[in-house]
Formats: sequence, C-alpha cells, structure tokens
Amino acid sequence: MFKILEKTQFSETVFKFRVHAPQMAKRAHAGQFLMVRIDETGERVPFTFADWNAEEGWIEFIFMVIGATTQALSQLQAGEEIADITGPLGQPTELDDGSWCVIGGGVGLAIAYPVARALCAQGAKVRVIMGARTKDLLLLEDQFRELPLENLLITTDDGSYGEKGVVTQPLERLCIDHEIDKVFAVGPVPMMKFSALTCAKYDVPIIASLNPIMVDGTGMCGCCRVEVDGKTKFACVDGPDFDATKVNWNDLSARQASYRAEEAVAMKHREESCACHS
Repeated sequence: MFKILEKTQFSETVFKFRVHAPQMAKRAHAGQFLMVRIDETGERVPFTFADWNAEEGWIEFIFMVIGATTQALSQLQAGEEIADITGPLGQPTELDDGSWCVIGGGVGLAIAYPVARALCAQGAKVRVIMGARTKDLLLLEDQFRELPLENLLITTDDGSYGEKGVVTQPLERLCIDHEIDKVFAVGPVPMMKFSALTCAKYDVPIIASLNPIMVDGTGMCGCCRVEVDGKTKFACVDGPDFDATKVNWNDLSARQASYRAEEAVAMKHREESCACHS
C-alpha cells in the first residue's frame, strides 16, 4: 500500500498526488513512468514521474480525469492509500549537452519539467515552451521559472496568457534563428506531431515522449505498440521516448481512440453506481 502524502488540485479535472514510495524515489529518472492500480479489482494506468525526492522518500505524479479509473483516483484524499504503484518503468530520457528546447503541452508539462531540470543540472542551455488551452490549465509555471533557463515561452490557445496560439509558432522561430540543436516534446498527439513536422523542415532532431494505451507496462501485453520508422516498438520498454520524425502519428492517434466508447460506458456505470450509494 502507498500512502498519499499530499493532494493538489490544479483545475476541475487535473490533480497531483505526492505518495510515499522511498524505493522508487531512489531510482527514478527523468522520462520514466509508473503504473497505478487503485485497488485489487482496478485496472492499471500509467503516469509519468513529475517529481521525486530520494531523501524524503516521495514521488509525485499528475493526472487528468478522463475515465472511470482517473475519476475514482481523483476522489482519494491525503492520508488514504493506493493499493499498487509499480516503477520506475521505461527508459530514462537520453540527455546530453547542447542547446535544447523542451516543449510541454497540457498535462505533458508534468513530464517536461523533470527533463528540463535534468538538462539544466548537467549544464545544457535550455529553452522551454509551455502550452495549454487556457491559462487555468497551465501547470508548474513557478517550478519552471525556478530553473536556470535561457528562456521561457508560454502559449495558450485562447490567448488568456502568454502568446495566443500553439507551441509550434515559437518553436519555428527558434529553428529559423538557429537557437536550438535538439528538441524534446511531450503532450497531446497533435501537438507532438506538428512539432515533429516543424523540426523536420529545419533538420532539427526532436524526441517525443509517447503516451499510448498501456495495460501492464512491462512489454507483455503489446497494447502500447507504436510504429516507429516502419517497425513495431513497445512504448513501455523501448520508450517512451522516440525519434518524433519517424513516428506514425496517424496510427498512434487511431489507437488512442480505440476504447473511447468503452470508457464512456465505464464512466456512466460509475456515475450511476455513485448515485445509487449517495
């Protein structure tokens, strides 16, 4: 059992949990993820490490309520326990020197932050582009601003904060001005796809952290398979980071939508069950 130490609510649907997990905190690296199961009958769902502290023995993950499991997870409070958390899983992000642009969109900012922090720690020049639909959904701005960044750029779809538009606008300017050598991107599939297309125009290497549907997180089920450079890869063991210019984004988008009907049924069933017990 894993005790929830802190619960933070960023918006109506976005939450952060700090959980007591000393062994995981000692081994976590930027880009890796964990699998959570609320109780013995629950499904396993993947979340990326947003932060951790080996000395204090805690890890943090951020999630958005999109289905019955995340809805149930959001109802837990500090002091309660989660049945199973497994991690760290996946390959750490490969970090090296140079001039980087780290792009995070939506909940993907939870993944972008430890990557940007790790790059800064090893002396790389780091520019960050934060993207969200609206200001209220922009995550971890204070934490990013505490890093020794070269620049922090913010975009919102509705123009409520920062530059109105999408992350590819400032990304293209950085590419044109030759201010970056490499890009790391994580967020919604369309954002990563068009970031890859932008970088490809200017021959700038780009890594994307993919978030396909997962079941076990250890490569056994094959559910998280993605097509990269015409070959099948498994995001849980081969990734989650891949060369974004070689990802079959259309296939990934289709696979992400595979269970939306079932998710809707599960959510309706949960809502009806909750109503019956209220």
